Amino acid sequence: MLLAVDVGNTHTVLGLYDGPSLRHSFRIESARGRTADELMAILLTLLNMVKLEKSAVHASIIASVVPSLTEAVGDAIGRAFGIKPLVVGPGIRTGMPILYDNPREVGADRIANAVAAYARVQGAVVVVDFGTGTNFDCVNARGEFVGGVIAPGLQISAEALFSRAARLARVPIEKPPRAIGKNTTHSLQAGLVFGYVGLVDGLVERIRAELGPARVIGTGGLASLIAPESRTIEEIVPELTLEGLRILYERNCEG
Repeated sequence: MLLAVDVGNTHTVLGLYDGPSLRHSFRIESARGRTADELMAILLTLLNMVKLEKSAVHASIIASVVPSLTEAVGDAIGRAFGIKPLVVGPGIRTGMPILYDNPREVGADRIANAVAAYARVQGAVVVVDFGTGTNFDCVNARGEFVGGVIAPGLQISAEALFSRAARLARVPIEKPPRAIGKNTTHSLQAGLVFGYVGLVDGLVERIRAELGPARVIGTGGLASLIAPESRTIEEIVPELTLEGLRILYERNCEG
């Protein structure tokens, strides 16, 4: 099996692939202080949960936006499974031209998303990835990564509001019954959720005005909250980044 690991700022998502099929996926906290020994124990515990021996994992690929965790995760995988993971970064074969002023600035997760989305739709596509920040990654009809947008994530926006406004208590980030709130909780939820939907749709419309017609795919932790309210997001693909990592592994280590 291939172990694909997406190390994000808030969560680390792991997927186990048997060929092209995702058999198991897991989500753990991206705790900066974890050592390779701790991470190795977590990996082996996760395998035990799904009744797999460590010998089942024969290869691995990592995309990380947290430099302090990249080495620790790689060491943990090496110790647990006796393999050296492929780390997405400069020099790997993506099969996709990166038309950024400095391609090294593009996060590994953004590359994986773009590769997976283009493979899925075979045409121009925008990926809206709802994570700590919300990334809008844009691929043209020729399969070139042309750039994108990075916006503050919904959770970050909410925390900024709660921390700066002394009389506003934290509320669950969920859809309220209507846009016009009848109490403070619903008013806050309307501003956060419907306001963020407006941000997403407004940016996608501007992107399409420059890129041309394009499919729009949502992914990431809060996609299931925002995408159903959006008029521009057409599909939610929860494991898009992991799928991109699987494709990148195949392009670099197979055939």
